[in-house]
Amino acid sequence: MNPKEYKYTKDHEWLCPEPGNKGKMGLANYAQTQLGDIVFLDLPQSGTQVDQFKKIGEVESVKAVSDLFSPASGKVLEINQNAVDEPKLVNEDPYGTGWLVRLELSDPSELDALMNSDEYDKYEAESSA
Repeated sequence: MNPKEYKYTKDHEWLCPEPGNKGKMGLANYAQTQLGDIVFLDLPQSGTQVDQFKKIGEVESVKAVSDLFSPASGKVLEINQNAVDEPKLVNEDPYGTGWLVRLELSDPSELDALMNSDEYDKYEAESSA
């Protein structure tokens, strides 16, 4: 089950809102399952400005290379170096230790364009059909 407090994109990324207009993002469980074993992450540098729904990096698995899109606009505060060093963390714990990027959100109202967990659960089920 997908965490209730998170927001989701149609590209299967998640954003967990944090205090102070910040948020952590990562790949939804559905995405990591579809990709298979993740072997490499190409993430933006700290300080990079990102735009909502625009490409910010790539995820390479044994099956394919997939683009990574930002769920919100803002500045990259940090990347999860542990996940870069051990990409399997994304497969093992996509909502915990496998997070990818922490953002400072430039426009928190953009979160309204994301799906809540109930909407995402339905979208995920339709994607699987």
